[in-house]
Parts: sequence; C-alpha cells; structure tokens
Amino acid sequence: MPAHYETVPAWDEQQVKSTLPIRSADGHKGSFGTGLLIAGTRDMPGAALLAGLGAMRSGLGKLEIATEAEVIPMILPSLPEATYIRNIEEALSANDFKFDGYKAIAIGPGKIPDSQMEQNLVKLFQSEVPVILDAGALSKRSYPKRNAPTILTPHPGEFSRISGIPVEEIARDNAQHAKRLAKELHATIVLKGPETVIAFPDGEAWTNPTGNSALSKGGTGDTLTGMMLGMLCCHDNWKHAVLNAVYLHGACAEHWTKTKSPHTLLAHELSSMLPEVWKSLEGLSSEE
Repeated sequence: MPAHYETVPAWDEQQVKSTLPIRSADGHKGSFGTGLLIAGTRDMPGAALLAGLGAMRSGLGKLEIATEAEVIPMILPSLPEATYIRNIEEALSANDFKFDGYKAIAIGPGKIPDSQMEQNLVKLFQSEVPVILDAGALSKRSYPKRNAPTILTPHPGEFSRISGIPVEEIARDNAQHAKRLAKELHATIVLKGPETVIAFPDGEAWTNPTGNSALSKGGTGDTLTGMMLGMLCCHDNWKHAVLNAVYLHGACAEHWTKTKSPHTLLAHELSSMLPEVWKSLEGLSSEE
C-alpha cells in the first residue's frame, strides 16, 4: 500500500448509508435520469458492455450507448435494456445534438485517444451535465471551467501520462498529487489504486476504504465508469454519487472474496454483485 504524507479521511460505510438515494415508489424511468455512454470499438466491444452493465445496475432510468455500428450486435444480447446510437461523431459535428435530455455522460472505455476524441470532448464540455472521462478519453490537456463537474478516472499510469509525474512519485503521496491536479485542471480526480483517492477541485478529498486485489483485472475500471454514470443519474448530490460509486465498486469485490478466490473475479461479475451489496447498505439514507 502506498505511503501517505497527508491525512485524508475515508468515505465510510455510515456516510454511504446516509447518502444513498431513496427510490420513490411513484417514480418512472424519467424520474431516475438518462445516461449517455460513449464507449467501445470493433476491437474493444467489451468495454461498452462492461460500462453499460455497471450503469444499468446503478440506479439510472435509461441508458443510451453510443458506439460503432459493428459493436451493437455484439453487446445487444447481453444488454437489451439499453438503447443504442450509431455515428455519434456525425451527430456531435452537426451542432444540433441535444444534451439537455441527459443527467450525465461518460466517455472513453474502449476508445482510443485521437483527434476525433478531442473534437467530441469539445462538444461534451459545452454541455451542462456531469462528464466522466476514462481510458481513451484521458490525455494531457487543459479543461474549461464548467457549471457541471468534469470527472477524470485514471489509474496511476494514466495519471502519470496526464500529469507528467512518474508513477513511483505518485505512489509516495497519491492524495497530495490528486488534490493538486484536481485544483489545477478544475476537475474531479478519481485516482484508482489500492486506496483510491477522490479529489474535488474545491480542495475536498476522500480515500476509499473498500476493494481488494480481485479488482486487479482488465475491465474493472470500465465497470466503475458505468457505475459512476448510473449513480450520477439517480443521486441529487453529484459528489455523493462519485464517492458512493467508488465505495460500492470496491465493496462488490469484497463481497466476491467472501466465498471465492480473488484470482477468479471477472469484471462483469462486479455488476452481478451490486444488487446484494447495495441492498445491504440501504435503510439509513437521508438524501432525497
């Protein structure tokens, strides 16, 4: 576990229980928000599926997945509940794409960092909704000040790439580095690792106490991005959504290892763990 030179409080179980949203009995799918997920390519279709499963399990009312046409028939049998958008780049370039129907947007799982990605992000940053960046959307760049949050979800290697700080240095004080970058970029930083740090641009920061080595496997980050997207749609407080998504993601891995080896977890099984894990934390919520 990395050494820390700055004490950052942990977002604990009691805080999760008191901030998980209550699902109103008279709600409908429009009550719980629509999320937009821009993910997946013909070479990495699974990233869209993993993020999509995480989102659909995390409280949103409707999910739209924007992906390459070839990806849709690959993932549709496993995720028929989502709707799909083809040729999102053309729609964004037309300057008439409407963002006001979405509660949150996530982009990057299974994508590659290229000029098209940068063009897409320019459009997304003009929206008034939270935008999550992961994987192929994480590059060294500046970010505009927005009325809605911008959330980056790097692992240490990606953090090093976007900050220029060596991985070894990041490990020595991950909280301080995350806080500094969050302030510099006007963006929330979710620095993933053995003790994930969530740093907000206003200086607030938390560590996550859940998780284990079962998460050290490809695709678990895509699942977290999806869970965060879903929780941003159903939480009223966006900070609570980010913190609770990270906590529950780790708690799902802990739930797995109660009866199974950490060697054996597959990323999509995190989403399968979530219903029981979330239920175990319900009952004390004060967030409406």
